[in-house]
Amino acid sequence: MSNAGVGSESRGRLRAVQLEIRKRVRGKDYAAGARLPSERDLSKEFGMPRVSVHECLVQLEAEGLIYRETNRGWYVSPPRFLYNPQSKGHFTLSAEQQGRHPHTRVIDKRVVAAPEQVAELLKLPAGTEMARIRRVRSIDGRPVLYVEHYYMPCVFPNLFEHDLSVSLTELYRDKYDFHYGRMRYQIIPTAVREAAARVLRLAVGSPALLVRRVNHERNGAVSDCDLEYWRHDAVLVEVEVDD
Repeated sequence: MSNAGVGSESRGRLRAVQLEIRKRVRGKDYAAGARLPSERDLSKEFGMPRVSVHECLVQLEAEGLIYRETNRGWYVSPPRFLYNPQSKGHFTLSAEQQGRHPHTRVIDKRVVAAPEQVAELLKLPAGTEMARIRRVRSIDGRPVLYVEHYYMPCVFPNLFEHDLSVSLTELYRDKYDFHYGRMRYQIIPTAVREAAARVLRLAVGSPALLVRRVNHERNGAVSDCDLEYWRHDAVLVEVEVDD
């Protein structure tokens, strides 16, 4: 048999395994959020080298059917979170309206020198002292979003004393009588860095979606910004524009 023939047969087997796993996922043999059998077990079941099984799973991951977590394995992807920038960033309310169960955990809160991209977004001198809140947000128990929120400490004094797991938009409104005017979004494909990778259970360098949001006061002045790192397989940006 020629090498071309061997390659064709191998590709055919790969497609067959992909079709079978895809069928099981879509047929609910594997429920949303359920862990798939290990690559080793699938290798034994299908009589294929583990590297070939891994290739099949990577292809299904690219389709959004499954996802992986570092040192934990492969899982069936639940429905993506619908992210609408026009909702003004209210994560908790948006998730609940979609019938999901959101949760927010505060990682830390401290005063830091503004990173270069934050200083650029807020048009501040590099190294300006800013308050930073880092949080991880989950949907149905799965971490999907790592957020860094930056603001001038003088704008929201003693903010660190409040419960920072709630919506900051509502906290600003209720405790400081502060109301946002407009928001500007930049949505950029990126590779996840270490801080985000750790809490999102991803390998460093995995694909992610970076949403940079700049918040403006009603008088037009820039007030604060967010750097949101989303698992790329967990979110769908959706905007509806009326005529």
